[in-house]
Amino acid sequence: MRSVVSVARSRVKQASAAALMVLMLAGCGWFTGSSRPLWIDGGSVQFPPAQYLLGVGQADSRPQATEQAYAAVSKIFKAEITAQAKDWESYLVVETRGRTSTEHRLTLDNVTRVTTDKVLENVQILDTWFDRKTRQYYALAGMNRAQAESAMVERLGDLDRTIQTEVTEAHQAADKLTHVRNLKRAAKNLVLREAYNTDLRIIRSSGQGNPAAYRVAELTAELEQFLATNFGMAVEMSGDQADPVERALIDGLTREGFSVVGRGPGSGAIPVELLIKGTVRLWPIEVHDPQFRYVRWCTDAVMEEVSTHRVIGAVSKGGKEGHVTEREAAAKAVRVMQQEFASDLARSVAAHVYGEIDLPVSDSVPSGCPREVAQPQSNH
Repeated sequence: MRSVVSVARSRVKQASAAALMVLMLAGCGWFTGSSRPLWIDGGSVQFPPAQYLLGVGQADSRPQATEQAYAAVSKIFKAEITAQAKDWESYLVVETRGRTSTEHRLTLDNVTRVTTDKVLENVQILDTWFDRKTRQYYALAGMNRAQAESAMVERLGDLDRTIQTEVTEAHQAADKLTHVRNLKRAAKNLVLREAYNTDLRIIRSSGQGNPAAYRVAELTAELEQFLATNFGMAVEMSGDQADPVERALIDGLTREGFSVVGRGPGSGAIPVELLIKGTVRLWPIEVHDPQFRYVRWCTDAVMEEVSTHRVIGAVSKGGKEGHVTEREAAAKAVRVMQQEFASDLARSVAAHVYGEIDLPVSDSVPSGCPREVAQPQSNH
């Protein structure tokens, strides 16, 4: 009996000693963890810069520090893509011709966001640390260069094959619209490809990318030249205040890169592919307002393929405007028609030609404008 008790006591002592050893080891690990990691100050034996692309985040909470670490890696790529954007300026000018600087910026930001989001799929949090003295959290985000390079090279290969197919189909197409759309898509994909290639140069320690078979400026110039010499448009607007609305529409189409050759097909040396015919109406209305006079406006337009006489799109808009006199109300309505109808229509036509959207099509002429309206009366 005593021997059994002795054995039990011996085992308890052994267990206690083992538990104490575990606690001591844990304590040593904790004290080791309390020292400031080398990666915070830019040096790390465990994650050498030759193998990892790193970013450090610091904040009052662990989630914020983690977010800052990811942002630090993202910033490296965004800064380089922005610096390289001058090489894509020819495409960006076409893409945002006539737009504001803010809209131009959004185009570049969209390219940057698409590529950076893909790159960040290869980033993960490698280590974290909490400074008890300053109550600050630190996070180390990193990307394995070899793994990221492999994924990026595969993505570039896919884009190269897509671009080559689009260029080949553009050059072999008998249909002009197919030619334009494929060149446009190829240029757009090439901009994306160049952004990815910029990322690859960052990922690789050598700083070298994979050259492309085409240049953005060359494809863009080819597209502009084709539009200028082979894809003319004609505009015919009729009705009240048709001239200023027509001029605004022509200006809008010109900003989109198209050649408007006159008021009808066959009026210029450039073959006319699309004819835009529209009606403008403007008339006074009675509104119980002692201080203002009001006019109502409406616009209808159809886009027609000249060679087939097929209607490919129909647009109708309308509204009312008020001012102290009927003349001023009418002038305001004309400005609105120029902005809301003519400019929007020009962009819609461009988007349709480039294959980005399908215009709404009606079986007959749009009915936004009444067939007969009262003519504007004398000014008040």
